[in-house]
Formats: sequence, structure tokens, C-alpha cells
Amino acid sequence: MDKSLNRNEVLNDEFKDIDLTSVGEELLPIPKEERDWGISKFATLWMGSVHNILSYMTVAGFFMLGLNSKQVLAAVMTSAIIVSFFYVVNGVASAKYGIPFTMVLRSVFGVKGSKFPALARGLIAGVVFFGSQTYVTAGAMDVIFSRIFPGYLSIGNGATILGLPMYTAISFVLTWVITIALFMGGNKVIDKLGSYASPIVYLFIVGAAVWAINISGGFGEVLAYAPDNAQFNAVLFITCVSALVSNWAGPIVNTGDFTQRAKDLKSMIIGLPLGFIFSYILFAITCVALFAGTAIAFPELTSFDIVSSINQMDSTIAVVVLIMALNIGALAFVVFGNLYPAGLQLTALMPKVFTVKTGGIMTGILGAVILPWKIVNNLFLFYSFIGSMFGPIAGIMLSDFFINKKQTLDLKQIYAPENSELSVSYNKRAMYVLAFSFTLSMIGAFLPGVPFFKLINDFAFFSGLISSFVLYTALTLFSKNK
Repeated sequence: MDKSLNRNEVLNDEFKDIDLTSVGEELLPIPKEERDWGISKFATLWMGSVHNILSYMTVAGFFMLGLNSKQVLAAVMTSAIIVSFFYVVNGVASAKYGIPFTMVLRSVFGVKGSKFPALARGLIAGVVFFGSQTYVTAGAMDVIFSRIFPGYLSIGNGATILGLPMYTAISFVLTWVITIALFMGGNKVIDKLGSYASPIVYLFIVGAAVWAINISGGFGEVLAYAPDNAQFNAVLFITCVSALVSNWAGPIVNTGDFTQRAKDLKSMIIGLPLGFIFSYILFAITCVALFAGTAIAFPELTSFDIVSSINQMDSTIAVVVLIMALNIGALAFVVFGNLYPAGLQLTALMPKVFTVKTGGIMTGILGAVILPWKIVNNLFLFYSFIGSMFGPIAGIMLSDFFINKKQTLDLKQIYAPENSELSVSYNKRAMYVLAFSFTLSMIGAFLPGVPFFKLINDFAFFSGLISSFVLYTALTLFSKNK
């Protein structure tokens, strides 16, 4: 009780001229004395999450499309630099004012207008990513259980549940329960998961890379590898980069939920790129080593599958430990990058119905209901949708904060009660630009026969971000010069 009263006193003192009564506790600004994330915290934020199975599946697609080892390395590292840059620039507003992503959205789209992008980030992406990641993790658990219990893959004798083999359905339910349980542990468990997942994942993932390099004949052989359908052109390369960036598009958009806890801008600006780029260097080397190394050593493998690659090891202990390490990374990614943001957004949209925890549980339930195994089979189409949705949101947020508002936010207006004199219900300019940029980026998925639209859809995240940033900026400057 004393702690709660003390925090209220701090809030009332630091934000004494702002009406904070219209929002729940999760959406309140964080007082400066409580912003305790330094460089090391930001550096380790995504280090474990980088090594999740869905990311490995995405990079596997690069080899399948024809990129060789060196080109895959270049694509992965280009993605890392781009993601790091947008983490930082889109996190400045929250780091400066201590406010969460939802309130930054309000400053851009208005109180009512912000509900659509909040719903897109929290529910749509959260549901799809949670479901997809849970499914691919369940597939990895199948391998673990089959190693420990040799008859595991015979469970059900070929019977399926909603298109899933019986044994995979069991693994899916188990993975779902574990993930939700970790999320329900609250911020302390989430923080510990992020802190301890990283060293565990790195310890074993380095071992996997060394094993793959060794069985392939050395790192030189790995670097020289090219698939049978090897090809390269700029469009293919940018398409691959856009897909991997889209894997992180959700966290890019709501990075403010983490940067609001920054001690200062320096901590966030240095820590995020430092940790993410370092993690991606190891991720890139591991991807290439495992995929190219096992393709060289086991030419009978017809697909670039991270779990199948690891399963070529003779040691059951090594297989189990390595896949579990990847699963830890996957769990950290789902909890940090999807359930937590989804819970926050649902709380903001319906504060009388949801808390962060109940919002996360609803996301988990819907993530199972959508039958995510059908989505994973069309991974690049999924990324084009995610990129088409989040690219425009990020572009509008950046243009509004840096150009329209010149890095100055009016917290009185942002926290003003809905329908009050100070509050803004809709920013029509932002809504129109969002609708136009999403349509422009996504239409190529439905009109693949039109080369121009197909090309824009291949670069969905970049197309959406650039078009929305340019258009919103132009309309803003035109409006100010009228």
C-alpha cells in the first residue's frame, strides 16, 4: 500500500498538470526515477529471442529461393541493421516521455483513430505470431519426444485433429500451456526469461554451428555453398530482406512499450543496436553453418529445415538440448514480442473487459483457433501482409513525431478524457494515409499478374513505410503552408 501511495505521489508531482484518470495503470507514464533500463538491459532485450524457429524458417526460404551462403549472410545482416535503426527511431518518443506505445498512437491517430492500429498490432499480429510460433515449436517438440519416446510419432495411428497429426496436437497443447504459464508469471518472470534465455541459447547454438561446420569440411566449404537452383538479382535480395524485417515489424511498431523504461536516450540508442546486431551476427553464421553444412554433409535432405538439420546428430542428448535452446528463444519471442503487447493493446481498447494478463490469454486462445499450421505453409504471403500493415503504421508514426510535432508531444492532450475539449478523436490525415499505403502494399498479393503491384508487394514493409512516410509528410507540410 505504501509503495502504491508513493508511486501516486510521484506521478502527481511529475505530471501534476495532466489528467491521468482516464486510463488504466498500464498506460500511465513512467516517472523518471522509475525508468531503470540501461545499456545492458536493452542490449540483452532481444538476444535470446533472435534465435527462434520461425526466424530460421524464414532464412531457410532464402536458400530455397536460390541465394548462396554469402548472399544469405548479407541479407540477414542487412535486415539486422534496418531493424535496429527502426527500433531506435521509433522508440525515441516513448523514451523521451516515458509513455507506452498505445499513448504514442493516440498522439498520432487520435483517441478513437488509434484503435485500429492498436488492434492490428495487439490482436491481429499477436494472434497470428503466437499461433504460428506455437505450431513450429510444437513440431520441434515432436522431434524431442520421438528421441526420448521412440513410439511417440505412432500415437493416433495416423489420426488427425483439425489437420494436425495426433502427436503434434499433443505437442501443440503442451507448448501452448507452457507459454501461457510463463506469460502469467508477470513482469518478473518475463524479465528473467529475457535475461536467462540469452546465455542458454547462445551456449548451445554456438555448439550447433561448430558441429555443422565440422561435418561439412570446414567454414570455407560452408561459405562456398550454393543450392542447385542458385540465382541472384536485386529484387530477390530485397524481397528476402523485407521478409526478415517483417518478422520483427510488430516489435518495431510497439518498441515504445520497452523504450519507455529507458534511463536516458543514450541507453536505448546504444543498447538496442549493440545487442541486436551482435545477436544477428551469430544468428547469420549459425543459419548458414547449419543449413549449408547439413546440405553438404547430408545431400538427401531436400528441405532447409532447422529442426531436421539438428536431428541429423547422432547424440540424442545433443538434439534434445539444442532444440530446447531454440524453443527457449521462441518462447521469449512469443512472450516478449506478442503476448505482452497484445495484452497491453486489448487493455487500452477495452479497459473494463481486459487486463494485460486476460488480454494475453485471449490472444493465446485465438492463436490456436485460427489453425496457424495453415498460415505457416504460406510464410512469405504472411510476411507480405504483416509488412503491408506495420510498414505504414511505422511510417506515419515517424513522420508525425519527427516532422509534424518536431519531437514534442502534448501529454495533456494525449491523456485527456475521450470526448473532452482537449482530446482529438480522429486524425483523418493519418487514417487516410494508412488505408492508402496498406492497399498499395498489399494489392499485389491479389493481382500477381501486374508486375508493378507484385514488385511493391514483394517489398511490402519497405513499400508501406516509405509510401506512408512520404505521403503523410507531404500532406502535413501542405496543411501547414495553406
